Amino acid sequence: MKASQFLISTLKEAPADAEVVSHQLMMRAGMVRKLGAGIYTWMPMGLRVVRKIEAIVREEMNRAGAVELLMPVVQPAEYWQETGRWSKMGPELMRVKDRHERDFVIQPTSEEVVTDIGRQELRSYKQLPKNLYHIQTKFRDERRPRFGVMRSREFIMKDAYSFDRDAAGAKASYQVMAKAYRAIFDRFGLRYRAVAADSGAIGGDLSEEFQVIAATGEDAVVYCPDSDYAANMEKAEALAPAGPRPSAGQAMEKTPTPGKSTCAEVAELLGLPLDRTVKSLVLATDQLDEAGAVTQTQLWLLLLRGDHDMNEIKVGKVAGLDQGFRFATTTEIVEHFGTPPGYLGPIGLKQPVRIVADREVAVMADWVCGANDEGFHLTGVNWGRDLPEPDAVADLRNVVEGDLSPDGKGRLAIERGIEVGHIFYLGTKYSEPMQATFLDEAGKPQPMEMGCYGIGITRLPAAAIEQNHDARGIIWPDAIAPFTVVLCPIGMDRSPAVREAAQKLHDDLVAAGVDVMLDDRGERPGAMFADWELIGVPHRLVISDRGLKDGQLEYQHRRDAAATQVPAGEALAFLRGRLQA
Repeated sequence: MKASQFLISTLKEAPADAEVVSHQLMMRAGMVRKLGAGIYTWMPMGLRVVRKIEAIVREEMNRAGAVELLMPVVQPAEYWQETGRWSKMGPELMRVKDRHERDFVIQPTSEEVVTDIGRQELRSYKQLPKNLYHIQTKFRDERRPRFGVMRSREFIMKDAYSFDRDAAGAKASYQVMAKAYRAIFDRFGLRYRAVAADSGAIGGDLSEEFQVIAATGEDAVVYCPDSDYAANMEKAEALAPAGPRPSAGQAMEKTPTPGKSTCAEVAELLGLPLDRTVKSLVLATDQLDEAGAVTQTQLWLLLLRGDHDMNEIKVGKVAGLDQGFRFATTTEIVEHFGTPPGYLGPIGLKQPVRIVADREVAVMADWVCGANDEGFHLTGVNWGRDLPEPDAVADLRNVVEGDLSPDGKGRLAIERGIEVGHIFYLGTKYSEPMQATFLDEAGKPQPMEMGCYGIGITRLPAAAIEQNHDARGIIWPDAIAPFTVVLCPIGMDRSPAVREAAQKLHDDLVAAGVDVMLDDRGERPGAMFADWELIGVPHRLVISDRGLKDGQLEYQHRRDAAATQVPAGEALAFLRGRLQA
C-alpha cells in the first residue's frame, strides 16, 4: 500500500470531548470520526485494525469447531416478547416500528434469534453439540455514551452460542470456548487476564471475563501473584479471618462524637485505627401483592468494618436479600433506629431489624459503632456480651490488596482492567421460554442447554491503546496494527535512488506477505515520522540518500529509543527476523 493512495487524516489536537487516551489518540490518528453521540465512522486506518481483530477471532472460532452465520440487526419484537426481555429491558433496548406499525428492536444481542434457529434446526440429540457464531453490528441506546468506542451506542461484537443436550455437554462446550478465547487473546499480543466472574441468577461457576490490563481500566481485577487465581471484584471471595474471636478487653461505653458521622472521622477523633470501627448500612426488602402494592417491609442492618466497602453482588446472594433489595429511606431508618444516618448501630433499636455481619465483623472484639443517638458512638462493643450474635454472617465486602487468596496460595493483588470478552453458561434460560427442545434417545423432548461467548470487536482497539501508548501516540502489537511496517523514504520525490530502493523493498515485503505501507507523500521527515508514531505502526524503516551511500537503512521499532543501522541488502531478512521475534 502507498500512502498517496490511502486516506491518512491525522490531527494535531484531539477534540475537546475526547476524555480518555484511547479516544484522543483514535481521533488524532484518524482511526475514527464521530457522527453522533456514541456513533462513529471507522476510517480506513481504524478499519484495518478491526478487520485484523475479526480475522484472528474468526480463525480461532473456526478452529474450535464453531460455525459462522449472520443474524439480523433488526429483529421482530415477538421473539423478545417470548423471553420477556421486551418488557424487562429498559430504554437501552431501541424499539422501532415499521410502516405497518409492527414492533422491532435494533438488537443489542442475539440470544432470541439464535434460540429460534436452534429450535427449528436442531431437532435430534444426534445434531448436538453445535456452536453458532456471528460478527455483527449491535446497538444499545446508552444514556451517556462516553470514552469514544469504549462505550459507544453502535458497536461490533462477536457472539457465539453453544447448544448441548445436557449440563455435562454444556460444560464441555464451555471449556472448548475458554481454550479458544485464550488462544485469541494470546494472538492479540495484549497483556490480559481471564478472571472468574459472577454468574448472576443462573448461579454456578461457569463465567469468565477477559480483561485487558490497563491503568485506566474501569474494572478492578483481583489476582494472586503466586498462583493462577483471578476474579473480578464482584466474584472475589473475602475469606473469613483465621482463628477464634478475641475475648472482650474493654467495657462498652457511650462516647460523645459530635459532628462525626463517618467511620473515618470517628476513628480520627478517638485516636483509633479505622479497622476498629464498624459501619452500618440499612437495606429494605418489600413484599408485594398481585397488584404490585407493598404489603410488608423488612429492614436489614448490614455491618462492615469501617475500612471496607459493601459488594452489592455478594449482598444479593444473602438469603432474604436474594429476591431484590433497596436502600432504606431516611423515614424508615428513623422509625427503626431513632436517629438519622451517621450514628446507626445494632444496639438500642426502636424496632427490630435483621442483622447480617460481614465475616470480619463477626470475629471482631472491642469495636466501635453508632449509638443510635445523634452525636454519640459506642466503644468497646462485643458480641455475646453487649448484643446477641448476628442473624447471619456472610461475605459482604469487596476484597482489598493483601487479603488472603481464596486458593490459599498467597495474598491478593488488584489491578485495573477493561472487559473485552465474556464467556457464560446460560443453561435453559432461553431454551425453556422459547421451547427450544430436541428429541433424546427415547424420543422425548428435552430443553437444550446453552452457553454464550462474546468479544467486543470494536472495543478491543481502544483497550489495546489504553495499554499501549506513549506521549507520541499509539503503539500497536504486530498482530493488530493497521500496518506492520512503514517505509519512510526521505526525499523520494527528488532522489531516483531513494525512490527505487523504497519501491523494491516495498515490493519484496509484499511478496513476503508483510503488511507494509510506503509513505510516498513527499512529507518532511519530521512530519512523516510524527504521523507514523501517532498512528502507531510498530516497525519503521527509513531510506535516505545518505544512508544508501553507506549501504545502510535505519530501522526503529515503535518502542525503541533510537534507530538501528541495517545493511540495505539485509533489510528484508532483518525485518523477517524482527517480525518473528
